[in-house]
Amino acid sequence: MSPRPHRPARAALPPWIAHALRAQRGPVPWSAVARGALSAGPLLLAATLADRTSLGVVAAIAAMLAGINDRPGSRRSSVRRLGAPALAGAAGLLVGTYAGDHAGPVALTAVLTGLGLLAGGISAVGPVASGAGTQLLVAAAIGAGMPLPEDGPTRALAFLAGAGWLLTLRLALPTPGAMTGDFRFDGERDAVAGVYDAIAALLDAAGTGHATARRAALTAALDDAQDALDGPRLRRFASSAAERRLHGQYAAALPLAEAATALAWAGEPVGARAGEGPRRLAAAVRENTPTGPLPAPSRSAPALRALDDALLRAAEAFDRGAGRDLHTRRRGVRNLLRSVLGAGGREYGLRVALCFGTSVALAQALHHAHWSGRHEHWYWLPATAVFLVKPDLGPLVSRVLCRAAGTVLGALLFAGFAALLPRPAGLVALVAVCGALIPVATRHFAALTAVVTVLVLSLVMVGGEPQASVGRLVETLLACGIVLFVGHLPMPGERGGQVRARLATAADAAHAYLTHVLAERGTAGAPLGEDDDRAARWTLRREAYRTLAEARAAIARAAAELPALARHSEGTDEVAALLERLVDTTTACAVHRDDTGRLDAAHRERLAGLLDELAVRRGRVGLPTPTGPSAALPEPSPAG
Repeated sequence: MSPRPHRPARAALPPWIAHALRAQRGPVPWSAVARGALSAGPLLLAATLADRTSLGVVAAIAAMLAGINDRPGSRRSSVRRLGAPALAGAAGLLVGTYAGDHAGPVALTAVLTGLGLLAGGISAVGPVASGAGTQLLVAAAIGAGMPLPEDGPTRALAFLAGAGWLLTLRLALPTPGAMTGDFRFDGERDAVAGVYDAIAALLDAAGTGHATARRAALTAALDDAQDALDGPRLRRFASSAAERRLHGQYAAALPLAEAATALAWAGEPVGARAGEGPRRLAAAVRENTPTGPLPAPSRSAPALRALDDALLRAAEAFDRGAGRDLHTRRRGVRNLLRSVLGAGGREYGLRVALCFGTSVALAQALHHAHWSGRHEHWYWLPATAVFLVKPDLGPLVSRVLCRAAGTVLGALLFAGFAALLPRPAGLVALVAVCGALIPVATRHFAALTAVVTVLVLSLVMVGGEPQASVGRLVETLLACGIVLFVGHLPMPGERGGQVRARLATAADAAHAYLTHVLAERGTAGAPLGEDDDRAARWTLRREAYRTLAEARAAIARAAAELPALARHSEGTDEVAALLERLVDTTTACAVHRDDTGRLDAAHRERLAGLLDELAVRRGRVGLPTPTGPSAALPEPSPAG
């Protein structure tokens, strides 16, 4: 047979195009689909039957925005994830209504621009704060640009009622197939079980090329479990037997995760038997049953002995069901202000303010010029700009492409539905269908935009506005142009401030963890859970890995921007990789020191080499020196 002709490899797509084509995968969240179907549509129907259609429109918009934030997780975490943005949205609606009623075009633009600066800075704190900032601005634009007969407080109450209705559904309805024990804790139970599954997967990958990815998956699982358990009525100490049991099961996973990380760091296979114990623990968590006998791994190395000890302690914790601390560091007011007023918060706040203020000014100019007829709803342009300027929805160009494509598709679909469906019953049914589709559409920004476009156009038509699909398309394209232009404008300070702020926070957390481990007072063979230093160590370790994951996500988004923007974050991924190796090495040192009472020369040499290389690379990307504990390698303690 003659050899096959050589085929040239297809050129890889640029990152900004590849990201726009990428969609999340996974099973359909049927419970969220059911909640979506029962939220905006029924609210609008009830308001229409009561002859309060305008309030129904506001409540349905609030339910829609809450549905976008209705992601998988526990009921506890959903209170904060849905409730905080809803409160911000009600406040924004109130401010926007009064500003729209009493301020002229110039004053209104100035007020909303200042609100954009505030919301942008707050969004740098974290995902929940980012959702709150988004709803604050979207609701402010709706309050100012959607003329309604009700006053501001009534609109705000309707907004809270719409979001509160979806939150009530989230808290009250059971998840299908999750009726083991108390169904109220199905999200927490799944999250804790996922930690044990991730530990088993990391043990299986030890000594292979998949170990790094599995360790990152373990970090994500621990983050999810912390978020699931840390919510209203579940503070530092649990308040019921079921909650205390879950707390104890989560706490028992931390030494197991530490030992598994140390084994993966060593780079040697540990055998299939090592992962069997964590898998049985995961099954016990999911099924809410006793652990039964656990296979003991070999005790031939410090990390294996730590794994064996941790399995024994986990079995005891499962039997006792005692509550433990979540090992989460609470962020004080000073820390939050540092995020808002730091380089990342200032850069993002300025961009949001410019985009939002410019879009408000342009929308009012077009509105007063009656460019698209006599309709008075001018909020679409600034509301679109708010979603487009959010970096946590993906790279800038990807967001713009997806928004434009989704709006075109949604407007075309709505034009067809509007021509065929009876009014208002058909449009109310369309709102209910779109509400059900939102949890699935959130997997891709273009799909989400299409669904939201159909839903919002249905709402405004039910509210009495004539069809304005063409106007919405033009306003969306204008918003895309504004965000693209502002996104490439130079800002005061250094570009890539958000990435560097995340990376600097991760570096501080990593050095705090390292300093604590090297100064730890623990002695060889000390029982797990009886040494306060170990509890503090696990808290610092969780903080280090969590902030590293956040920095990695910000770096990945920045790398997928256009080259003009991506170059500002060059070299940050190498620094993040070094920090991950430093934290992994610190974890291995902690496990070794627990077993032997000291650090050997190999561990200290590896730490010194990583710190030296990190100091060089930090300088190249312009990161400041750590603001926390010293990055220098301390001298050995008397125990070491």
